[in-house]
Amino acid sequence: MGNELDLRAWAEDDYWLLQRTVGDPAMTKFLVGPESDEKMRSRHEKYLAMNGSESGQMFVIVAGKDQTPVGTHGFWEKDWQNEIVWEIGWFVLPEFQRRGIATQATKLIIDRLKVPDKHRFLHAYPARENVPSNAICHKLGFSLRGEVDFEYPKGHWLRCNDWQLDLRAG
Repeated sequence: MGNELDLRAWAEDDYWLLQRTVGDPAMTKFLVGPESDEKMRSRHEKYLAMNGSESGQMFVIVAGKDQTPVGTHGFWEKDWQNEIVWEIGWFVLPEFQRRGIATQATKLIIDRLKVPDKHRFLHAYPARENVPSNAICHKLGFSLRGEVDFEYPKGHWLRCNDWQLDLRAG
């Protein structure tokens, strides 16, 4: 597949990626379980509407010369502790995990967010037990601010780590 990795905007034909990620019990084991088809369809429409938005963007992670879809990645505005920050989140399909793809894709997002300089801080909120996602945050220089109770989805509380990256730091 090669080392080429890129992000492309979420497209109409990408619904299947939601089925493979937020619709899959194994992929949502650190969340509250898989989403219903209705919720995934709503999420798909939201992702499509984010194209060209200044308040966030969803991407498909593509790899190799053939631009094979290997996961999803995105960022969006969040009101966090009385401040508007960027929140970031990702999924890499099981058959492509443990290859550094999520780390590379997160670095691409960080580079994109540093340019417009809209919000100073980028946050990630992986579950405490999600060792791979916590390791990505650590590796990319996020600071662990501590454990927080995080509502996702609405009405469900998770114990997560609050990782923060200062986009204006050297």
